[in-house]
Amino acid sequence: MSRQLEQPHSSRAPLPPAAPTAQPPEPPPAERHAQDPAPVRVEKQKQRDPYFDNAKYLAIVLVALGHSWEPLRDGSRAAGALYIFVYTFHMPAFMVISGYFSRSFQGKPHQLKRLVTGVAVPYVVFEVVYTFFKRWADDDPEQPISLLDPWYLTWFLGALFIWRLTTPLWKTVRWPVALSLAIAVLASVSPDIGDDMDLQRVLQFMPFFVIGLFLKPEHFDLVRRRSARLLSIPVTLVSLVVAYWAVERMNAVWFYHRDSAQEMGAPWWVGVIMTLALFGCSMVLTACFLAWVPRRKMWFTALGAGTLYGYLLHGFFAKGSRFGDWYDADWTQTPAGAVGVTCIGAVLITLLCTPPVQRMFRFTMEPKMTWAFRHDPADAARRRMNSK
Repeated sequence: MSRQLEQPHSSRAPLPPAAPTAQPPEPPPAERHAQDPAPVRVEKQKQRDPYFDNAKYLAIVLVALGHSWEPLRDGSRAAGALYIFVYTFHMPAFMVISGYFSRSFQGKPHQLKRLVTGVAVPYVVFEVVYTFFKRWADDDPEQPISLLDPWYLTWFLGALFIWRLTTPLWKTVRWPVALSLAIAVLASVSPDIGDDMDLQRVLQFMPFFVIGLFLKPEHFDLVRRRSARLLSIPVTLVSLVVAYWAVERMNAVWFYHRDSAQEMGAPWWVGVIMTLALFGCSMVLTACFLAWVPRRKMWFTALGAGTLYGYLLHGFFAKGSRFGDWYDADWTQTPAGAVGVTCIGAVLITLLCTPPVQRMFRFTMEPKMTWAFRHDPADAARRRMNSK
């Protein structure tokens, strides 16, 4: 019995081995490649977030409206209040978003190329074109071309160029926001800085860019909550009331951040207080603005990619209206005229951000300039991957 348990199948003959399954002949290499399915792309192409495109478009509209309201301030206290209110946050909002999208900047070759073609080249081109425009419109043939003295709108491109180059530094220091704010305060009490590259603005506006560098998606999710939107309503209303009160009591030049306190005839300690106070107000109103930016794709979302076009091109109309005395017309000084000017400004800046305008001026705003740079194999491989 025990022997049977140990060898239960000892009397059976072993089964013959199974015949191998017939395999079809392997096709030639060329046919094998033709039969292979197309390679599946593992990484999806990064898509634009409509929220930020919406924010950029709405911010550039506010920039244009602020410029359209400037000549109306003397005759309308309401226009002056709206002007102060908008100037408190419209450029800081742009700078926060610019910093947020500069987080990955490490000074790599492809990043430097884009910085040159997308920021430095438009700065040079429009600085020169603006100079010739001013010579013609202001009848000033002696107006010099100076790449170190930005005129009107080009200062922001120069500032963005400097800020982005310093991004690795801000990621290295321990308290970047506090350090940038300290530099802004020191700049506001330093009248000897000078006007080269509008350095006062570069330094005084820098904390907004630095804050953007360290924001994360969850920070934007906080301001997009329903509770944040509801809280922003009374904050905005109070800000409008304060702006209406401050029109006749405060120098609007403080909002430009282009001069020191001493240059505006104020004691140095006023510069410290005003810099810190305006920084706090600007950040609060920027959060209120971002709270009401739509998250979903809107009819104007695609225009967010063309805000640089609208920003630089609308300067010809904004300054042209001053040189041509367009605001001397009586209808512009009425409430209905102010509303009309507002609508014209909004429509104009919208048209200047449209794809046809982008295609027309892309050679100056986003030139490829492949002839100016050495061949980068890594960049070529990256382009091949994005094209798949």
